[in-house]
Amino acid sequence: MENIPLARPTELYDAYLFDLDGTIYLGEELLPGARRMIEELRRRDIPVRFLSNNPTKAPTQYAEKLERLGLPTALPDIANTVATMVNFLLANHRDAVVFPIAEQPLIDALEAAGIAMSDDPARIDIVIASYDRGFDYRKLQIAFDAIWFHKRAFLVATNPDRYCPFPGGRGEPDCAAIVAAIEACTGTTCRQIVGKPDPNMVTQALAGLDVDPARCVMVGDRLGTDIELAVRASMPSAMTLTGDSTLDDVAAAPVDHRPTYILERIDQLIPAHVWDELGWTADETHA
Repeated sequence: MENIPLARPTELYDAYLFDLDGTIYLGEELLPGARRMIEELRRRDIPVRFLSNNPTKAPTQYAEKLERLGLPTALPDIANTVATMVNFLLANHRDAVVFPIAEQPLIDALEAAGIAMSDDPARIDIVIASYDRGFDYRKLQIAFDAIWFHKRAFLVATNPDRYCPFPGGRGEPDCAAIVAAIEACTGTTCRQIVGKPDPNMVTQALAGLDVDPARCVMVGDRLGTDIELAVRASMPSAMTLTGDSTLDDVAAAPVDHRPTYILERIDQLIPAHVWDELGWTADETHA
């Protein structure tokens, strides 16, 4: 297999978008170098935004977690698929009745936005598949009846992730598993996935910033979501080897779908000459 070299940026960019799980932290711990890297970008007044495909938490919960981990972050600097799904529905299907197969943060956000919800298949216009640890046969039957029997509803999803990684190499089935179950029994195809790699995530994250996406780096650990988002949005990208995707995965990917940069640790996003100026060393215990 092709030998893929590590590569780090030689310059600082105008803005940075960061995935969270597997990129900035894993579980309840910041990954090595994350704190000093974010703090250095902020010290230079370079905009930093965080993106997540995990719809089981509201943006407020991400803000609370980052605060707890020592990275206080303003709420507008966080975008996840709870907000993206609500914005998608308000912009395109404001009057639709939806059936969310989802956890409470998305349900609460839909209610707050005034979006009608129902579990009556005869009333449902849109079935929303999401990361739902309460998914059961009842929910599958409602989706089936709304889409297959009544032939009135279509399927959308919050994110395309197959699983959510956990510390220690474990994981949990994610939204794609629920989408697959609904597609398998109904014969339908999911019409819209609003999370990464949909470029709408970039639009939402950069709202209010006068930044050319070509001068903004998307940073993450997954080829199929984080790096693919950068490809679709015509942005440079950086992939960390601290999460899901590996060098072998990069080697197996088409050249035009590979990351611009590949980093062993997240603070290598800061160019080597800046490390020298700051006196940084590769201390693996340095957060």
